[in-house]
Amino acid sequence: MNDDRPVSALTADPVAQADQWTAKLQAARDAIGAVIFGQQDAIDQTLITLLSGGHALIVGVPGLAKTKLVETLGIVLGLASRRVQFTPDLMPSDILGSEVMEETEERRRQFRFIKGPIFTSLLMADEVNRASPRTQSALLQAMQEYHVTIAGDRYDLPRPFHVLATQNPIEQEGTYPLPEAQLDRFLMQIDMPYPDQDTERKILIETTTAAEQSAHSVMSATDVMNAQQFVRTMPIGDQVVDTILALTRAARPAGSDDPVSQLLSWGAGPRAGQALMLAVRARALMDGRLAPSYDDVVALAGPVLKHRMALNFKARAEGHTIDTVIASLIKSIM
Repeated sequence: MNDDRPVSALTADPVAQADQWTAKLQAARDAIGAVIFGQQDAIDQTLITLLSGGHALIVGVPGLAKTKLVETLGIVLGLASRRVQFTPDLMPSDILGSEVMEETEERRRQFRFIKGPIFTSLLMADEVNRASPRTQSALLQAMQEYHVTIAGDRYDLPRPFHVLATQNPIEQEGTYPLPEAQLDRFLMQIDMPYPDQDTERKILIETTTAAEQSAHSVMSATDVMNAQQFVRTMPIGDQVVDTILALTRAARPAGSDDPVSQLLSWGAGPRAGQALMLAVRARALMDGRLAPSYDDVVALAGPVLKHRMALNFKARAEGHTIDTVIASLIKSIM
């Protein structure tokens, strides 16, 4: 029998709670996977990001279901969602909202704030690097502080609040690189690759019939917030903490004696370690484990670190990539 009560109301036993959350999350994964084909890693990493209370930068060429993934997440997780197409002429007020002058019944003029699309639980910032730096910076306060300030007044955002931004890695004409301060606000960079042949065949068949699969709700916004709170209570061993600390400190210029760190012009700050601490817990919960392990750190090091690091000229000249540098750092630390 399906029990729709909140997990926290079912039992106070952490192990039993973990099992119940794992079951809910597996149901969510299955519901998303019924609509999004061949992107299981991206689905899992996006769910981990949301369970960690963070924001994600989704990178992939057009046609890989980035927009569909965000729409499906909103339905499956019971989150109100909105989409903003970022363009060079997009203004901050188009995202945050603005004040308008109106006249009352007493014929008095006053300002009224009209909320923008950012006032939602799941905001899709489509092709975020096409907007000007001024507009991109409008997201910074919201992503970090969960409120916006308009004309000196504070307006709190709904909870939960997550930004899932997309970016095309190929077409760079007419785009503005995201500033490092904004990149650091994204808990993960999630890469969406091309599907394999069998998956693409399934896509061709399943999405071109009259009976196309549709998403259905599995969780609610309250479930998401409760799951986020449970993730923060999960234990994590000292050795895993030390591994995360060593990895993030090594992912900086001259951050260690390892020659790999000499290939970086800038690297991961403390926020990267915080992101890994939460993400490895969330991954363990999705996998049915109460505590994370080294394998979780290895699996999530790339998505958490890659957008927080940049190679110097020497590294690029020698043919290094961020992925190979992170792999070398993991090998040296583990």
